Amino acid sequence: MRVEYDASADMAYIYLVDRAAPGEAVRQVPTEDNTAVLDYDSDGRLLGIEMFSARRRLHPDLLSAAERIDREPRPPTE
Repeated sequence: MRVEYDASADMAYIYLVDRAAPGEAVRQVPTEDNTAVLDYDSDGRLLGIEMFSARRRLHPDLLSAAERIDREPRPPTE
């Protein structure tokens, strides 16, 4: 499992598989309360979960360990 977190948007994506190829998630299902979207492959397997308002819904330890995707990439050092 891998987690990406965008603090500026307060969104997280929880990958439940090691790798998901582009376009592999063919069905997106919003939860009843619209707090998340579940991504499924063509065989009905859950690939990942996109969480809205992640700070309220996920444990702080999980968010602190998540890969941050909202930071500017650092320029290469010479």
